[in-house]
Amino acid sequence: MNWRKWLKRSPLILIGLFVVIQAVPYGRAHDNPPVLAEPQWDSEATRQLAVAACYDCHSNEVVWPWYTNIAPISWLATRDVNEGRRRLNFSMWKTGRQETDELGELVESGEMPPIYYGWIHSAARLTDSEKQQLIGGLEATIRNGRG
Repeated sequence: MNWRKWLKRSPLILIGLFVVIQAVPYGRAHDNPPVLAEPQWDSEATRQLAVAACYDCHSNEVVWPWYTNIAPISWLATRDVNEGRRRLNFSMWKTGRQETDELGELVESGEMPPIYYGWIHSAARLTDSEKQQLIGGLEATIRNGRG
């Protein structure tokens, strides 16, 4: 097949591939298990910031937008939520190991929430002031939870 024919057919091939991958079931079973235990938040403001910036990957109260039903976005969203819940789950506080040691550093450096998350979810785009408020509140909440 020469290149011109291939280039003419490539959009059809891509569309066909897109349709076929929709049959892969991974990423569409969006579950939100029950909330077992939330932290004793130091303030309602800390909780609101955590909900806006963290809960869609680090809780059992994930909001699954319509586009998370379309592969391959569904695969990425499911992977991120599963990994986020495994590391830190605000809905299962004190029911398992929570990775909180570097939480402030991750928020401060901009690793959390990930930059691509903020592109889609404007509420997760924290100002420097909100970041500092969230970090302080999370640290106080974690101290309270261990005390």
